[in-house]
Amino acid sequence: MENYPAPARALVAQLSEKAAADPAKAVAYQGAPGANSHLAALGYAPGCVPLPCFAFEDAIDAVRNGQAARAIIPIENSLHGRVADMHFLLPESGLHIVDEYFLRIRHCLMAPDTTPVKSAISHPQALGQCRHYLRERGIQPVAYADTAGAAALVAETRTPGEGAIAPYLAAELYGLRLVAENIEDSDDNMTRFLVLAREANMPEPGVGPVMTTFLFEVKNVPAALYKAMGGFATNGVNMTKLESYQRGASFAATEFFCDIEGMPGDPAIDRALAELEFHTKWVRMLGSYRQARPRT
Repeated sequence: MENYPAPARALVAQLSEKAAADPAKAVAYQGAPGANSHLAALGYAPGCVPLPCFAFEDAIDAVRNGQAARAIIPIENSLHGRVADMHFLLPESGLHIVDEYFLRIRHCLMAPDTTPVKSAISHPQALGQCRHYLRERGIQPVAYADTAGAAALVAETRTPGEGAIAPYLAAELYGLRLVAENIEDSDDNMTRFLVLAREANMPEPGVGPVMTTFLFEVKNVPAALYKAMGGFATNGVNMTKLESYQRGASFAATEFFCDIEGMPGDPAIDRALAELEFHTKWVRMLGSYRQARPRT
C-alpha cells in the first residue's frame, strides 16, 4: 500500500476494509482507485466491492487467498495489443476464466487548480494515445506507473501547471478539476478484460455464443503449427485469436495463446481439440465463458 501516493492510500484502505467484510462481493483489480480496471469492475458487476491491488500478481493472489471472489484483468487493447505478462501469469495462477468484459477507454486531462497545464503525468500508453492532443497544446508528457496513481500524485503535490491524464473517476476520487474530456487521439480505443475465479463455471447450453481460451506448445518439428491447426479448419471451428510467445531462454519452445468460438462438449470442438493434442506437447484449458461481444 505504501507504493501508492497518499490520497490513493486512504481510498485503498477503505476499499480493502469493505472487501474484507464481504469477500464474496469483492472484485480485485490492478491499479490505484480510479483506474480503468476500477471502472471495468464497476461496469462488469455494478454491485461489487472493487479491491485495488498494486500489481497483477496481487490481484490474482487476492482471489487465490479468498480475499476476493473474482479478479478482472486486462488482456488486450485494440491499439496496443496484448497486456504484458498476462500470458505468463494466467497459466501459473491456477484460476479459471469465467467471463469477459469490454471497456471503452476514455482519457481526461485533470489538474488541481485553474493554472494552465504545462505537463501531464500518466502511464506511457495513455500518454501515447493522447500524443496529438498534448503536442498541439505544448503539454510535456511525463511517464508514471499508472493513470489513476498519477492523478493521486497530482492531487498530493498540487504543483501549479502539473496535470494528469486518467479516467474521469480519478478526478472525482481525488478532487481534481476536469480540464478536458475524451482527449484520446483515436475514438476506437477498447480494452478487453478477463474475469478470473477459483472455480470454473462452464456456460449453460443456450446462453448464446461462447468462447474458450487455452494454451498449447507445439512440438519442435517441421510444420508443427500447420498440423496442429488443421483440426479447427476441418471441423469448422472459428479461431479468433492465436498469439505466440517464448518461455525461457532457449527460444526453441514456442507457446500459443488461443481463443475459439464454442466449448468442450460440442462434437466439432472435441474433435478439433483431440487433433490439437495429438500434434502438441501439451494443451492447457483456461476457461469457457459467454461472449460479451459477438465475434462473427
